[in-house]
Amino acid sequence: MMSSAAFSAEDANAIVIGQAIDLSSPNAAIGRDYVAGIKTYFDALNSTGGIGGKKVRYVVRDDQATPSVAAKAVTELIERDQVDFLLGGVGDNVTQAVLNAPAFKRSNLVLFAPLVDAIELSNNRILFWRPGYLQEVQHILSHFAPLGIKNVGIVYQDSPTTQEAFSSLSTELRGRGLNLTGTVRLGSNEKLNAQEASRLASTQPGFVIVIADTIGTALFLKEFRKFASQTYVAGTSLINLETLRELAGARAVEWTVFSQVVPNPNTGKTPIQLEHLTMMKKYRDEPPSSLTLEGFVVAKALTKTIQRSKRSTRMALQDLMAQDTNIELGGLSVNVSGKSNHLSNYVDIALFKKNGLIF
Repeated sequence: MMSSAAFSAEDANAIVIGQAIDLSSPNAAIGRDYVAGIKTYFDALNSTGGIGGKKVRYVVRDDQATPSVAAKAVTELIERDQVDFLLGGVGDNVTQAVLNAPAFKRSNLVLFAPLVDAIELSNNRILFWRPGYLQEVQHILSHFAPLGIKNVGIVYQDSPTTQEAFSSLSTELRGRGLNLTGTVRLGSNEKLNAQEASRLASTQPGFVIVIADTIGTALFLKEFRKFASQTYVAGTSLINLETLRELAGARAVEWTVFSQVVPNPNTGKTPIQLEHLTMMKKYRDEPPSSLTLEGFVVAKALTKTIQRSKRSTRMALQDLMAQDTNIELGGLSVNVSGKSNHLSNYVDIALFKKNGLIF
C-alpha cells in the first residue's frame, strides 16, 4: 500500500509524486492514515485515466519520524525517483529537515501539505493545505468563550517547537483576558509528569489546552483524570483520536475537545465527504478518519492545481502561489492568496462523549 505498483513502459511518462512520512514510529497512525487517503484519491484518479492522460505514480518512503532519515529519503525521491511534486510528512522537525536538505534547496520543488502542528514556517518553498496552529487554537478558545471560563492550563511536550507554540498560546490567552493557572511540561520522567498533572489539577483550570503528540496527550490524560475527571481538555487536529482512546481509555477521553481541519469523515453531507467515503470503501480495507479525508482532499487539491496550470506540470504549485483564486473541491474550497501560504481556513470541533466522537 505504501508505494505505487510497477508501471509499464507506456506509463513512463507518469506524473511522479513523492512523499517522505512517518509510517513506523509509535505515532505513525497519523502518517499511515494520511497516506491511505492520498493513495485512495490517486488510485481512483488513475482508474479514469489520470491527469491529462498521464497516470500518477505515488512513491512513499518511511522517514521514521527522524529528521536525518527524512532528509535522506527526500534526497532519494528527488535524485533517483525524479519526483515532479513533493508532499510533506508529519511534524515540525522532519519538515524543517526537508527544507534544509541540499537536494531540496537545489530543486525547484515546493513542499506541499506537510502536517505541521506547532510552528509557523516562513519559507516561500512550502505550501500548507491545513490552517495554521494558531488558527486552530483560536477556534478552540472561541468554542469555550460562551461558557465564560477564564482560567486555563497549558500542557506541552518538552521540545523547541512546542515551546514556541506555548509562547504563542500564552500571548493569545493574555490578549483574550484569560488567566493561565498553571503549566505542565511533559518530559520522559513518568513520575514527574504525574506530579505535574496533579499540580495542574489543583489550580482548578476551567479547561486545559494540550500541545503534544498522541502518545504524550494520552499519558497526560491518564494521570490528569485521576484528579480532574470532568475538566475539559482540548487539543489540536494532529491527535489521532482513536489511538488516543485506545491508549488513555474511554473514561479518560470524556470531556475532551479537539479541533478538526476537515468535516466529519463518516458522513456524506457534501460531495467531497461522499466521494471520500465511496472511494475508501472501494480501494481500502480500513475505516475512514479525519486524516484519510485530509489526505484525499490534499491529493484532489494538487490534482486540480496541476490541471489549472498554464506552464509545465512541475511549475503548477508555483503558479498557484502567484494567484489569488479559489479552488472548489466539492463543498470544501481552498483560498489561494499571496498573503498566506495556507490554502484552507476550515476548522471545526470534535468532542468525545460517552457514546463516542461527536462532530
